[in-house]
Amino acid sequence: MDTLIKIKRLAYRGKVAFSEKALAEMSREQIDPDMVIEAILNAPTISKTIRSRNPKTGEREYLYVLFGYTYAGLILYTKGKIQKENDEERLYLLISSKRSIG
Repeated sequence: MDTLIKIKRLAYRGKVAFSEKALAEMSREQIDPDMVIEAILNAPTISKTIRSRNPKTGEREYLYVLFGYTYAGLILYTKGKIQKENDEERLYLLISSKRSIG
């Protein structure tokens, strides 16, 4: 399955978790979780895929960067990964909802 489609399906189904940093950024920017979901669902492509290592486990992982519009026309930036917990996939957002500049 295409990764962007998988990300959008997880977001649509509410299978999204936010890191503490993401929640703090959302609060600072006055952005709510619904706006983040809207931006993910409206993102036309994955802007960037980053190969990384999980700092806790050392395992290789992929981080996905998306730029998308909310229904109010605000461009949001999100960075997250698809994480499996108890045989269930979830979109885990590490950096979430920074208002895009430019």
